[in-house]
Amino acid sequence: MPDDTSVTTDAIAAYAAGRPELEAATERFVEMVRELLDDAGINYLSVTGRTKSLESFAAKAERRHDGKLLHPNPLVDITDQMGVRVITFVPDDVTAVAKLLAEELAVIDDRDMGQETARAGRFGYASRHLLVSVDASRTIPAAYSSLRTRSASVQIRTVLQHAWAEFEHDIRYKGTVPEEHAHDLDRRFTLAAGLLELADREFSAIRVRLQQALPEKPDDPDEPGGHHPGIDAQDLAKFLAGKYTDAGWSRGDHYTWVSGLLLELGITSVEQLAEVIAPVDGIDLGARMGYRYPPGAVRRLDDALLATFGERYVELPGNEHRRASLETRLRKLQD
Repeated sequence: MPDDTSVTTDAIAAYAAGRPELEAATERFVEMVRELLDDAGINYLSVTGRTKSLESFAAKAERRHDGKLLHPNPLVDITDQMGVRVITFVPDDVTAVAKLLAEELAVIDDRDMGQETARAGRFGYASRHLLVSVDASRTIPAAYSSLRTRSASVQIRTVLQHAWAEFEHDIRYKGTVPEEHAHDLDRRFTLAAGLLELADREFSAIRVRLQQALPEKPDDPDEPGGHHPGIDAQDLAKFLAGKYTDAGWSRGDHYTWVSGLLLELGITSVEQLAEVIAPVDGIDLGARMGYRYPPGAVRRLDDALLATFGERYVELPGNEHRRASLETRLRKLQD
């Protein structure tokens, strides 16, 4: 039976040999998560990834407790070899991302570090940590089939939570704080965490207030100062916020993108758009699509246009890159 040292040595050697392939898989995982978020219309700041370094893997493989290895089978037990990080703007979008990934991927573990910190009566590190995999029962694009049986650690946090975590990590791990100042440092980090949590809540409240305040009725293009043919992305965002008051905001570039699709359909004003999608029953459409996550405003419009125009919408030049997924969604609407 091999001893502990040979187990870790062999695992580290195997990890080094397989790491280039793991780096490529990490890139594909990032692309897949980004594609899922874009398709759902969920707003986010960034999606990035990293493959665990050989040094970090080796250090983790060699960790012990009471003389025993914490990870007896390092290549299996160390689950953060591939890491994906999703940064959102507000906490509600953290929840939306987590729900989406739970629908599309197999969730092996789910920890809300912010809730755990709050239950302990403290302010501090806040981030949603998911361990996800692509299992055999999931339907995924052929481009990502090589990810089957692989797992990845996904961190989801707001931009403010990310700033706190990165700064705290940078300060503590550089070991630049004298021991006599450690308690004061802890106090200041706790204070900063509390302030940032308050700021996150205020940003959420601001977004809700803005969505409630925006009118659904579009401007009259014949009125002074009204809009002329061609829907500006900002005007579309304003209209959709009023139309779908319970939907989250989508990424700014997605409003521009869907404006282009509207032009391909010959829809050149928000007034015309309102008339086109007015017959669509939003409740029935949502039931047919079976949303388990809060879809963004652009996704809601996307499905309304799909329900209205059917195959014509699928065949638009601007939809060429996603025709397969649109066909799947159209079948849901028609069943």
